[in-house]
Amino acid sequence: MPPKTLNLGILAHVDAGKTSLTERLLFDHGAIASLGSVDTGSTQTDSGDLERERGITIRSAVAAFGVGDLQVNLVDTPGHPDFIAEVERALAVLDGAVLVLSAVEGVQAQTRVLMRSLRNLRLPTLLFVNKIDRAGARPEGLLADIRQKLAPHLVPMSAVRHAGTAAARSLPRPPERRDVREQAAEVLAEHDDAVLAGLVEGDVPRAGEVRRLLAAQTAAGLVHPVWFGSALTGTGVGDLVAGITAFLPRPAARREAPARGTVFAVERAGGGEKVALVRMFSGEVRERERLTFRRREPGGATTEFSGRVTRLDVVAAPGTGRREAGGGRLAAGSIGRLRGLSRVRVGDRLGEHGQGNDQGGAHFAPPGLESAVRPRQAGQEAALHAALADLADEDPLIRTRPAGNGATSVLLYGAVQQEVIAERIRRSHGIDPVFEKIRPVYVERPVGVGEASQDLGPGTDEFWATVGLRVEPAPFGSGVAFRRQVEWGALPRAFHRAIEEAALRTLHQGLHGWEVTDCTVTLFRVGYLAPASVAADFRGLTPVILLRALRAAGSRVFEPCQSVEIEIPPDTLGGVVGFLAALGAETTGTTGRGASWVVGAQVPTRLVQDLTAALPGLTHGEGALWSRGGRDRPVRGTPPRRERFDGNPLNYEEYLRYLADRSLSRTAADGG
Repeated sequence: MPPKTLNLGILAHVDAGKTSLTERLLFDHGAIASLGSVDTGSTQTDSGDLERERGITIRSAVAAFGVGDLQVNLVDTPGHPDFIAEVERALAVLDGAVLVLSAVEGVQAQTRVLMRSLRNLRLPTLLFVNKIDRAGARPEGLLADIRQKLAPHLVPMSAVRHAGTAAARSLPRPPERRDVREQAAEVLAEHDDAVLAGLVEGDVPRAGEVRRLLAAQTAAGLVHPVWFGSALTGTGVGDLVAGITAFLPRPAARREAPARGTVFAVERAGGGEKVALVRMFSGEVRERERLTFRRREPGGATTEFSGRVTRLDVVAAPGTGRREAGGGRLAAGSIGRLRGLSRVRVGDRLGEHGQGNDQGGAHFAPPGLESAVRPRQAGQEAALHAALADLADEDPLIRTRPAGNGATSVLLYGAVQQEVIAERIRRSHGIDPVFEKIRPVYVERPVGVGEASQDLGPGTDEFWATVGLRVEPAPFGSGVAFRRQVEWGALPRAFHRAIEEAALRTLHQGLHGWEVTDCTVTLFRVGYLAPASVAADFRGLTPVILLRALRAAGSRVFEPCQSVEIEIPPDTLGGVVGFLAALGAETTGTTGRGASWVVGAQVPTRLVQDLTAALPGLTHGEGALWSRGGRDRPVRGTPPRRERFDGNPLNYEEYLRYLADRSLSRTAADGG
């Protein structure tokens, strides 16, 4: 019988010691031979040179260790806000989490963002207060801060002696002690009427009952056991491990159900081969098996692809021997590395969407910033685009697209993410990328219904094709839909595919140059002349007809916004609301929450970083901000325009010259 498996996330704000704790757990349980250090750049889970140099985790890493009959798969996730998408994907595959805090810095804004996300998902979460041996450590005061700012229902499982010194030690607080049982019972009684009634009668639960109730309420995400310790010295870490095995639930192994899983990371093996990290929620997959994955595209459509697994390695603790050569099998609850899936991307799912235990959905706002990037050295444009496409396979929110004049557009969260992308390209591909100034991403939506068509006939020798298209608005958030009012048999299938692919590609730039969304495109007229007509005729004509239809419908440019909640001290309310008004944000409400105020607002995405940067000064460092994708709002005044990179099908003569020049360039590249 295979060992039980627990998929555990380690999360924290920057510099709380998350990676150091991961190293300690692996070292103490024999998974690594030496203890790495973030300061010296020798950590095992931050395996990239760039991660080691910067001292931050950029991508999710997975390692495993064994405790008795339990295998713990550690998912070490980024702590920097620019890599919050990595955290989002890790959350979707976890069974539980350890949230790490620093005993010196205490509760940080990012800690509160992470805790809120964990609480929304009802993920069982343990707290580990690290760095009790550092000068300035304040364990007792920190507990009060955690209750006030992070999570009110805490059960301290250890205490600290000699805090803030090299001699600091973590001392366990076992439920066998009456005072520990009393304190724990008071917290447990908040969610258990029987315990409350017993306390009123002076009846304190026994140690075994406290452990049972604590495990149940922790599994439900209602309470959070807390341990103190130091990843550097190891004190308190053993007690934390005991808590992991005692209080975090094991996932149900539904091996007989249909195979369902999620690709939450993509690595690169030798020669650039993709290696997909998959968490299985039910069923199992084997080597040489052909699998079908589903992907939700940015526009809202769902696509499928299939591939055969050429090699399968189960993430396993050293010495378990869970993989046998040529007979790899990945069962429910486990994480494995799958090879042979050349088209796989992060976020792809095995099985139907919305099934299994995966949480799905976006817990953080999508990136709303864009930068065009070019190679410093001419002639490397194609290589740079390919390098960025490789990165996009590992992070689907790093969307790439041509931006004209050899540039590539990249969607981003922020400047740190941009710096990391640039450095990875330099090191991995030998290309020096030059990024333009970051700017917001706008979108266009049709405001009416428009049609356009062109038939084969005199004066249409450029394209031997008949195409008629209709554009009309669709509900907000629905993306793009392509429909046909003509029979499949009216055209060869290759011509149908050429029209649909060209239409979807054309919508990358609307009348003002921005991507068009929330619309339906309907093909209502087709025709061809055999043998003169070819697929290229339909690919070339479709952009002209579609943009003519869009011009007839009209489009409006929308500015992306984020819905934010800002938790602040009461005496800073006026300054924060005033700053929001100066940004042009729309305040949606203010409410009291304990000793704090919560301000809700719709903030233009382009200004969220300004708000984030100003918040510490406005709130004495106490403000915390949560954001998610908001409802776009129409641009006021003259809409911004984006440089066209599609040859401008709105101008027929200019577009024909563009196609001719492109054809000549391809002929020259082919040596013709």
